Amino acid sequence: MAALLLGLGLGAAPASADPTVDWITGLPREPIHVAAWPGGKKVAICFIFDVEVWGHGQGPNFRNDNAGRNPDVVDEAFREYAIHWGVPRVARLFKAEGLPVSLAMNAEFPEQEPEVWSQLRSLLPDAPIVAHGLNNSTRLLPLSEGLGAQVAYIKQTLDIFQKYTGERPRGWSSPSVYPNAETFTASTAAGIRYSLDAMDSDVLSRLQTQAGPLVLMPYPPTTVDMGQYLVRFKEARDMERLWTDYIGELAREAEEDPSREATIVTIGIHPFVVGMPDGTAALRRTLDFLKQQKLVWVTDTEAVMAAIGEKP
Repeated sequence: MAALLLGLGLGAAPASADPTVDWITGLPREPIHVAAWPGGKKVAICFIFDVEVWGHGQGPNFRNDNAGRNPDVVDEAFREYAIHWGVPRVARLFKAEGLPVSLAMNAEFPEQEPEVWSQLRSLLPDAPIVAHGLNNSTRLLPLSEGLGAQVAYIKQTLDIFQKYTGERPRGWSSPSVYPNAETFTASTAAGIRYSLDAMDSDVLSRLQTQAGPLVLMPYPPTTVDMGQYLVRFKEARDMERLWTDYIGELAREAEEDPSREATIVTIGIHPFVVGMPDGTAALRRTLDFLKQQKLVWVTDTEAVMAAIGEKP
């Protein structure tokens, strides 16, 4: 562990001439100034499709009052339907709409669900993979075991992706949205170039971690369908209105003040919500709305990185 810290230059926190300090990590963080996105667009939208595995008896519950049953037919069916029907349905929608999407995927998904993964990849061959840990329930980040353990976990995640997909992601989203201050340095040390673990901004920023720079893409909790659906009891139609209002207001602000810097929002979507037929219908209407917005750029995470000069 000592060798790892020395190799990363982690003997002391780096000095910073910039007064901006990230509130989670205590590390220097500065906005990435973007006047406009490609084509003169002012609002970048990245849909982040969460493709996850949970394990039998694990994962989100549609009916919490059934969670103690054995077998828990209702909740297991809720999870299984999302994987086997919801994932392909959402992939077909984005293909039909001709719009890009990014995949926040658990590394165990391609191995555990090879047929679904094959179908997903055939429908969306160009969708970038954002590494989303090993799984979303029993193999989360080892937050209590120190920086070295997190670096090893993230490298293991990337190695599994390399083995089963032939790709090594350079984006990171902590499983179950559960990082800590060390995760940002650990992910950078493992080879990650951008992270979705920042949830507090309308613009890109760059965190100067102790292992190098890390681009932070905003992933606001308000726009994530899963929490709204399961915790706040919002239906897919409610999410449609939230998304169109949220993005529409960013576009209105940009139109009223063309000198404003370009903004970005990454929107988390899950097959448990938008993968249901009614959810897909709501998402389809949202995508059709976005196509009509002259200042909105529906894109993916790798295209955003390219737009700011971050080459693969």
